[in-house]
Amino acid sequence: MPIVVNLDVMLAKRKMQSKELAEKLGITPVNLSILKTGKAKGIRFDTLEAICKILDCQPGDILEYTER
Repeated sequence: MPIVVNLDVMLAKRKMQSKELAEKLGITPVNLSILKTGKAKGIRFDTLEAICKILDCQPGDILEYTER
């Protein structure tokens, strides 16, 4: 998939664990894992907004387009 999810990178930069982010987002750790691994078919803008607010970042810090 040409869209790469760099959520692990942002979590590491913010020294936050996935479990903590999942709790703050109000989603299960399993659903967050699906998003982190790039296996999600999509993401809701309100979820993306919440992630950016919690991690104090921009959507482009999390999502990256790469050509194969």
